[in-house]
Formats: sequence, structure tokens, C-alpha cells
Amino acid sequence: MKRLAVGSMVTPEYSEWFKKKINDNIPRPSLENARLVGKQLQIAPSELEIIRQDFEKKSLELGKKIEQLEKENMHLRLEADVQKSEAEKWRKGKTKAEENLDSMKTDYKKLRLSMRTAGLGKTSEQWRHEIREEKANTNRWERKFREAQARNEDLEKSLSESRNERGELRARVSELEKSLHQY
Repeated sequence: MKRLAVGSMVTPEYSEWFKKKINDNIPRPSLENARLVGKQLQIAPSELEIIRQDFEKKSLELGKKIEQLEKENMHLRLEADVQKSEAEKWRKGKTKAEENLDSMKTDYKKLRLSMRTAGLGKTSEQWRHEIREEKANTNRWERKFREAQARNEDLEKSLSESRNERGELRARVSELEKSLHQY
């Protein structure tokens, strides 16, 4: 028997449908958007690698924090030195004001003594004139004395504030040093 091979009796639509058909009408995935399997699969880091990365990250952060604390510590030390020099300046000013006050007191005593001893043989008008001068001098010396006392009080207050501030700075420096040693 002879067979006759006749061209396929299939329509182009059927051919297209048949090319896409796999496992009972499930279309094949297109290769246009496909990626290589190696690129899709990424190797998950091991637990040791994750711990090492975390350690490096924390180490870097702590290094930066230590640098910042060292800078802050240096600035605080500089501020403490400035405060110390200002406190010394105020102490010197206070000492000078006290010396001036003592000098004024001795001058005042000498003046009073000279008034008592040099007053013989004067007229009442001369006495009145001298008394007015002495009152003016006394008022001037008392005014200087009050000014010196006010300066002295200001200097003491400033010195006290500087000492308090220096104590606070020392406490802060100590705290920063402890923090620095902990890291």
C-alpha cells in the first residue's frame, strides 16, 4: 500500500496555539524577560560573616564616637584653662582692691591725726573752711571705699561663679574621661 503524504491540514492559528501549549494548555514562559539563574540566586552570608560585619560597623561607629569625645574633652580642658586664668585674674584684682582699701584707711587715719595736731592758732573761719575740705575729702574717701567694697563684692561673686563653673567643667571632663575609657 502506498501512502500519500499530503501537506498538513493545520491552520496557522492552531500551529501558534500548539507551540505555546505545554501540560494541557499552560503557556510556556517567554524567554524575553528571563534572567540567568546565577544572577537570581545570591549566596546568603553565613552567621559568622553577619557577626563580623556587625562588629566592623559597631567598631567604626565607636571609633567615630571616641574621636568626637576626645575632641570634646580637649575643648573642655581648654575652657577649664581659660576659666582658671580668668579666676586668677579676678583674684589678683581683688587683692589689688584690698591693698588700695588698706592704703586709703591708713591715709585717712594720718589725715585725721594731722587735723588734730595742726589745728592750733586758726580762726573760726579757717576752721570752717578746713572742716568743709575735710568733709569733702572724707566723702570722697568714703565714696572710694564703697566703690572698692562694691568691686570687691563683684570680684568675690565672679570668683565664686568661676569656681562653680570650674567644678562643673572638672566633673564634665571626669565624666567624659570615664565614658572614653568605657569605649
